[in-house]
Amino acid sequence: MKLNGWDHALKVTAEGKGLVGHAGAILLRKAADQAGLTGALSAALSTKSASPLLDRGIVLVSMAAAIALGATSMSDIALLAHLAPLLGAAPSGPTVRRALDLAGTPRMLDRIARARARARAHAWGLIAATATGFPWLVIAGKALDGWVVIDMDATLITARSDKEGARPTWKKGYGFHPLGAWCRNTRECLAMLLRPGNAGSSTFTDHEQVLAAALRQVPSRFRRKIIVRVDGAGASHALVKHLLSLNTMRKTLLFTTGWMITAADEDAIGKVPAGAWKPGTGQDGTAEDDKDIAEITHLLARAENWPDGLRFIVRRVKPSRRQMRNLTAFEKKTGWRYSVTCTNIPDTGISGVPGSHHPQFIDVLHREHACVETAGVRTAKAMGLRGLPSKTWQVNCGWVAAANIAADLAAWTRLLGHHDDAELRDANPDTLRYRAWHLPARLARHARQRTLAISETWPWAEAFLTCWHRLCALPAPT
Repeated sequence: MKLNGWDHALKVTAEGKGLVGHAGAILLRKAADQAGLTGALSAALSTKSASPLLDRGIVLVSMAAAIALGATSMSDIALLAHLAPLLGAAPSGPTVRRALDLAGTPRMLDRIARARARARAHAWGLIAATATGFPWLVIAGKALDGWVVIDMDATLITARSDKEGARPTWKKGYGFHPLGAWCRNTRECLAMLLRPGNAGSSTFTDHEQVLAAALRQVPSRFRRKIIVRVDGAGASHALVKHLLSLNTMRKTLLFTTGWMITAADEDAIGKVPAGAWKPGTGQDGTAEDDKDIAEITHLLARAENWPDGLRFIVRRVKPSRRQMRNLTAFEKKTGWRYSVTCTNIPDTGISGVPGSHHPQFIDVLHREHACVETAGVRTAKAMGLRGLPSKTWQVNCGWVAAANIAADLAAWTRLLGHHDDAELRDANPDTLRYRAWHLPARLARHARQRTLAISETWPWAEAFLTCWHRLCALPAPT
């Protein structure tokens, strides 16, 4: 066997002094402190009956930072013990469990949500004041300035052992079926409801609860123009009526939902004149081949059973070989695969967005909801939700809250510290860990000061330093 000699005369020991791994934890903790989240959680989790050695708000933020760094269990908090010279005394595993058990009660979850909302209002104001501004979405080449987009979706969390609330899932697995609401603009998880694995996909009461919690998380100055997107699995008659009722004089709430196609819908699609089909549009605004869009609102007979003000947009595409076996008789006859979107976007379109009344734009807007699977659900699973660590329901509810806080800290760090870095501004958690958070450093003490020195050859050293200085310069909440 030929050796290349790279390990010649190499000695490995565990005798290093003053070394710090995962130095990026200071960015996450600094974002929490400067946004006012640490102080708000400390006040929310305080109780008159107990005086813990470690502040529970700091424990929850520490656990959230550990989750962002990759922690998958409560014992992984041991990582922060290594960072104690920087962040102070780290909580133990039992301390974390007690804090999560307290945080998982309904009363404390409500107080945590209020604390997050206050910190978010400050953070979003700071994000809007950056040179790049608040991240408004661009759909089909058109900017949705002033519109906050909320995507609702459920996901599955597998339980590897018997845990309280774990049930068989619709995918023949075993675990939990939480429902979440994500802000597409910032990729924060605004609200999440932990549910047993056998919870329904279109349960209206769950959607109503999660949407209400998500809207409370949106700061008041950003709450005037909202777009909610729900896939077909979550859509229901009751949810559509509820979404319509949320429009007020002070708030415009538009929505798009998936639609379960029935024989009546296929009959309406069959009546669409050949000239009414228009080429579909891609996310960049260019025309798509073999994808057509049409509106069937005036042709749909069962629309009379639904509230006024709705529009129905149909999309047809050439089916793939994998999809052929699942086509209906009508689809096999026509040679197209169909999907329908229900929306309350009026014929005049979205205010301030020219051309948004066209069916093609509405189709693109709703299809962009699929990004929740990558920018929402997968990010959430990368932030501690691939599995739940405890056998008890209440502790797992606290863990879900900590995981959502981890997503908040990741988003604020990106949008406040890396807002002008094209690669890190929209980076996923794995990229942030690899480039900024899992950064090695050396901690030195001199003249009553601590200096954290990172390698000058680290490719993203400048980005790390820029992020740190920007976070330090943020004004404290009033």
